[in-house]
Amino acid sequence: MHKIVVIALVLSGLSVSFLKRPLVPPVPVQPNILWITCEDMSYHLACFGDTEVKTPNLDQLAAEGVRYSHVYSTAGVCAPSRSSIITGMYQSSIGTMHMRTLQGDSYPHKSSPMKSYSAVLPEPVRCFPEFLRKAGYYCTNNSKEDYQFVPPVTVWDESSRKAHWRSRPRRGDEDWKPFFSIFNLMITHESQLWTRENEPLLVRPEDVIVPAYYPDTKTVRHDIARNLSNVMRMDSIVGTLIKQLKDDGLYDNTIIFFYSDHGDGLPFVKREVYGRGLRVPMIVRIPEKFKVRGSKPAGSIDNQLVSFVDLGPTVLSLANTPIPAYIQGQAFLGEQQAKTPRKYIFAGRDRMDTELDRVRTVGDGRYKYYRNFMPEKPYYQNIGYRQSIPMMQEILQLRDAGKLNATQMLWFRKTKLAEELCDTQTDPDEFTNLVNKPAYKAKLQELRSQMDAWLRKVGDKGAMPEAGMLEQMWNGGSEPPKTADPALVVAGNTVSIRCATPGASVGYKLKHGAEPVKSWQVYGGEKLAIQPGDSLTVVAQRIGYLPSKEVTVKK
Repeated sequence: MHKIVVIALVLSGLSVSFLKRPLVPPVPVQPNILWITCEDMSYHLACFGDTEVKTPNLDQLAAEGVRYSHVYSTAGVCAPSRSSIITGMYQSSIGTMHMRTLQGDSYPHKSSPMKSYSAVLPEPVRCFPEFLRKAGYYCTNNSKEDYQFVPPVTVWDESSRKAHWRSRPRRGDEDWKPFFSIFNLMITHESQLWTRENEPLLVRPEDVIVPAYYPDTKTVRHDIARNLSNVMRMDSIVGTLIKQLKDDGLYDNTIIFFYSDHGDGLPFVKREVYGRGLRVPMIVRIPEKFKVRGSKPAGSIDNQLVSFVDLGPTVLSLANTPIPAYIQGQAFLGEQQAKTPRKYIFAGRDRMDTELDRVRTVGDGRYKYYRNFMPEKPYYQNIGYRQSIPMMQEILQLRDAGKLNATQMLWFRKTKLAEELCDTQTDPDEFTNLVNKPAYKAKLQELRSQMDAWLRKVGDKGAMPEAGMLEQMWNGGSEPPKTADPALVVAGNTVSIRCATPGASVGYKLKHGAEPVKSWQVYGGEKLAIQPGDSLTVVAQRIGYLPSKEVTVKK
């Protein structure tokens, strides 16, 4: 087991150099907050009822924390859902819904019909860690971003494969800065179904449960077993991170979140807005000293509806940092917890690589309503990246040979109905459409009206062609606008900073003499003290715009 932990740690991109034990800091006034996220994973944890895997570290975290049973991504794929997490905004309301907008060396499947672009967000919208940094937090991301836009330098103190809470500086002579740190575990990603083909399986293929929408073949069972084996290896990495936290004396000073960025990476799950594509397990452990309004006893289950747009405001609430009024999500913990629990979750599906679609869905925890804006489109999308999965290749071969049964062929229906209504309790695969059933007329009208109200409230940029949306973002031009260069006003031993571009974040590096400066700081409108021998470098950027040039003043 120790070998598995070390191998998984190295392959995940985490630096083993951080296993060294640092000085133990005192109890912070503000809670530290740690997010451990994994990729492409549905309910495959023993503590959530999966009988085929062993996940002792997450089971222990669940025993000490709270399991959230109704947590939903806003999309069944990573980049749109990650844009919602980092902004607290629905991706369709800010123009980050197409998968994906940014292409590059880290995304070898460069199949987007659009040229690469960084989505321009509405003026007030920021990445929520910027507010934490203003409140004194040290914020790190290890290391995937994939927000559909290039984040300004103000978002993270460090975002890299070496980013870690252990790099944070002291705040004054004795006190360590509180931290918000994310560790994203890639090992459960869709791609790991084929890139880890030479690793031994930890789950026997003959023991797995094959969903009704898959043919029961050797290849299908093997890929499901590979997926579950990756989950078990992911759990060992979680154990390593928790051990580091304990070694640092920080375990009881840190609020821990664990969740997946959307459902499984398996075919007919990832990229879908069915429950299996959106619903994810989440665990939150809050130490006793930080128990707040909304906290439940250790080991309990919380059945309230949670959307990914709620994660950012909840962290701000737990960190005692004001939640901006523009944010569309609501806090489910902390002093700023919403007075009324969420009643509905909303999600969408748009372009996936080369394939166009537009689907919106609303659910109340049991019933799901779907509005298919492109009913002429098939359910199945011929996405090249997914065809690297061995079982996907086999499913297509069996389809072409006429060897799939009626249930397995449902994915390959050529068109959709304009509306669908499903009861996820009696029909967990969501294959039975209840729209024309008289007994469900009231529920249909309820969810239909909720969809209408949501679209009116938050807007939907998916209603316009992507090229037209991009032209609008670029103010009618053919290239992204550039952020205005910041103006520095020096008055004696102080400097004030202004930027003429509305919505721009301003970062600065204040260097005292020859001392090194590692990260950009967030400028919040204050006057900065500058002494002889100091130098101040400033840059500004509105999300989606090109950054300004760096402006430097020396005293």
